[in-house]
Amino acid sequence: MDPSDAYRQCEQIVRARAQNFAYGILLLPPQKRRALSAVYAFARRIDDIGDSTGPVDQRLTALTAARAALRATASDDPVLVALHDAAGRYPIPLPAFHELIDGCAADVRGATYERFDDLLTYCRHVAGSIGRLSLGIFGSEEPAAPKLADALGVALQLTNILRDLSEDRLAGRVYLPAEDLDRFGCTLGVDHAGRFTDPPERLANLVRFEAHRALGWYDDGMRLVPLLDRRSAACTAAMAGIYRRLLGRIAADPAGALSRRLSLAPWMKAMVAARAVAGAGR
Repeated sequence: MDPSDAYRQCEQIVRARAQNFAYGILLLPPQKRRALSAVYAFARRIDDIGDSTGPVDQRLTALTAARAALRATASDDPVLVALHDAAGRYPIPLPAFHELIDGCAADVRGATYERFDDLLTYCRHVAGSIGRLSLGIFGSEEPAAPKLADALGVALQLTNILRDLSEDRLAGRVYLPAEDLDRFGCTLGVDHAGRFTDPPERLANLVRFEAHRALGWYDDGMRLVPLLDRRSAACTAAMAGIYRRLLGRIAADPAGALSRRLSLAPWMKAMVAARAVAGAGR
């Protein structure tokens, strides 16, 4: 398959599925945009396997197949064609995808987390890995850049966890550490209607605590932005800015976040992206 056709298919996946990341990806120059679209498309495939509802064994087998496909040197799969072409143009650390697969395998097995350090390992697998893959495309000579990209990935994943708290619980997944649930006297139990049974104020305090923790990871991770070229900085700032604003809404209205999946309006995402472009130009 011609790489140009393969990239076009990856960009179509971004437009259809990347409701938040697309606003940042579009700010990149064409070659970097295509490369990051290929990274997103393969990551999306792995996530979809983890999020599917099929038998556990089948999903684990599919993840193993994705791991093997990543190592294949020849393929007519458009996503893999684009990904390998991108890896030939940029120093993309493709082994980081194995960490993402490990994290999704933990989801499939129904892993839970006793301490924050345990959850942190998971976040670094499923989101820090994407930060490091993206950094391979953005480029930076700074030794601190990979660690900061990892931190930003953790911040985004913690935001995802809080945004999807109710949805994940109904799917049988609990990501928040047991030590935090104990600290705030919560169980994340649900009734027959899918509503949390913990006292609302306890739940609100738990969510605010986790949101404050995530903000610390944003503060650290956003130090990556000045280390990038202008377009890559704008892309990163737009992606992070959208998620950080979403986190602010969650912290301001924990009850709303627990009752429905919060999201930002398209005009607000566009505004955050525009500000990221303006900020990167200074």
